[in-house]
Amino acid sequence: MTADSSTTLSATAAEASSAAAGVDRLAFTLFVVGALLVLILGFLNLAFVIRYRRGSAAPRPPLQIASWKIETAWIAATTVVFLGIFCWGAWLYVAMERPPAGALEIHVTARQWMWDIRQPNGRREFNTLHVPLGTPVRLILTSEDVIHSFFVPAFRLKQDVVPGKEVSLGFRAVRAGLFTLFCSEFCGSKHAEMTGQVVVDTPEGYAAWLSAGGEPNRAVANGERLYLRYGCSGCHTEGASVHAPILAGLYGRQIPVAGGGFALVDERFLRDCILMPGKNPPAGYPLAMPSFKGVIAEGDLIDLVAYLKGLGSPPGPPQARSLP
Repeated sequence: MTADSSTTLSATAAEASSAAAGVDRLAFTLFVVGALLVLILGFLNLAFVIRYRRGSAAPRPPLQIASWKIETAWIAATTVVFLGIFCWGAWLYVAMERPPAGALEIHVTARQWMWDIRQPNGRREFNTLHVPLGTPVRLILTSEDVIHSFFVPAFRLKQDVVPGKEVSLGFRAVRAGLFTLFCSEFCGSKHAEMTGQVVVDTPEGYAAWLSAGGEPNRAVANGERLYLRYGCSGCHTEGASVHAPILAGLYGRQIPVAGGGFALVDERFLRDCILMPGKNPPAGYPLAMPSFKGVIAEGDLIDLVAYLKGLGSPPGPPQARSLP
């Protein structure tokens, strides 16, 4: 089945992702608990105001129980209830932040006023996100200018996108169709126009769409050109005159960093090394690399990191590696 305009009815109300049902249950529970508290407290206040109004004959004997015991019981009960709701929400949040291993990775770059989306094979789309039905997806989001917010009501997903920072969002679409995508953070004069759609198709339909317009390894090829253009090869290869880490085979490994400890060389680490070399520099090397923040465009940065990931990535699980 291919998604088309006939499936857009109730697109914002439908539970279209694996996270939606849990978010709805949490929201409904919070609403019920809040409503009960309002009703109970409102009823008690009204009853006491009427019964113990000035001049009424209601008895007013001394309290038989210390007031601090009542206050303690009330505070303890409400604290337990709302901490439980908080933990429930935190569990849902972590599930969205940490999708399962092997999830389909799609890069999303926000800019005034559009969504720039790159599929795994390099196919690029604007304000439209294609995903396969029933497949775990990990969105890697960043912004080129101001704070935006990626919001798909039907998926019950919302993630702020901050410039200079890479964040992730995981989900699994459970309903095929077209679903509206919004920016829910005021980002300038055309904020209201920064909308798009998520197209959920069958795995077969998604694969056919992906292969029809993609250029395999285009991102990696562009990343290699950028690697040479910005002079990375002059420092990070065997035989270079500059004492710098050799990047081949580094991705996915733990390396020692200045100040003690180890860091995993993942996409975020590589991104930070390019934009903020002094944030977590590898141990044993002089801090000589310049910052490329404001120099390299966000799209080019994604391609460069994709190229660095493939420089002799180890076939096995991440492991520690001592840098010379």
